[in-house]
Amino acid sequence: MAGISLGTRLRNLFTVEKLSEGFFDDLEDLLIEGDLGAKSVIEIIGKLKSKMKTQKVKSESDFITILRDYLSDNIVSGSYEPELEELNIVLVLGVNGVGKTTSIAKLATYLKNEYGIESILSAGDTFRAAAIDQLIFHGNKLGMRVVHQQHGADPGAVIYDTIDSALSRGDKMIIADTAGRMHNKDNLVKELKKIDKIICNKIPENRYKKILVIDATTGQNGLRQAESFHEAVGLDGIILAKYDSSSKGGVVVSICRDLKVPVLFLGTGETYSDLVKFDKELFLNNLLGSK
Repeated sequence: MAGISLGTRLRNLFTVEKLSEGFFDDLEDLLIEGDLGAKSVIEIIGKLKSKMKTQKVKSESDFITILRDYLSDNIVSGSYEPELEELNIVLVLGVNGVGKTTSIAKLATYLKNEYGIESILSAGDTFRAAAIDQLIFHGNKLGMRVVHQQHGADPGAVIYDTIDSALSRGDKMIIADTAGRMHNKDNLVKELKKIDKIICNKIPENRYKKILVIDATTGQNGLRQAESFHEAVGLDGIILAKYDSSSKGGVVVSICRDLKVPVLFLGTGETYSDLVKFDKELFLNNLLGSK
């Protein structure tokens, strides 16, 4: 089944089973495999059964349209627009391995290209020496300043110093990295709350955003990650990284449905320019294999 889009598999299922007794059981399995999540799938199946009783469903196209309408109603899209005259800060969250530091570099590139803003990168993940080195590498490649301390330093102090430096220099944008150890550890939650408090004391709420990076291939574990970070500090948006326009990324349906957190960007490739605004209609086209 690898490489076959969710939409193709749904159409094949409809063609083969034609609403037979086992159709909805097989549909449920297929949607769960598509990372839509058990809670969302149960609700989807209920809605489909109800609508199919009242609407004439003569083809797989009719069926996909009903499914698409449900997904569209539950996916929340958003945008990020910084205040161009004042200092802004984006706190980037995510567990190790999701592409967090690369997403920071891509976001900095996007903001420079879109708004002409040079970002300061803040190495707030001090628990992984490699994270500091990676951010410095990206900063050098992009020609952007990186504020950092030694491995093991207090992350809150790094971000505090970054804000003070930016304010004194009249800079307009900070993008801050954070530790990505296992999201269910109490010490990480406490650390994030401390950082959040530091930022809130220095930057107004309208210029401070917390964005979570989710790996598009991670499945429903992405929802658990989002729940943990949202409970800790509250999320303003999602970057769906490692998205390749295949049948991946269904987890955002569960995140949007359960947490009402909008998807802001898709990471679509390896280069710094491969970060695009989230387009719900295009995302659904790719997810369902429709045009």
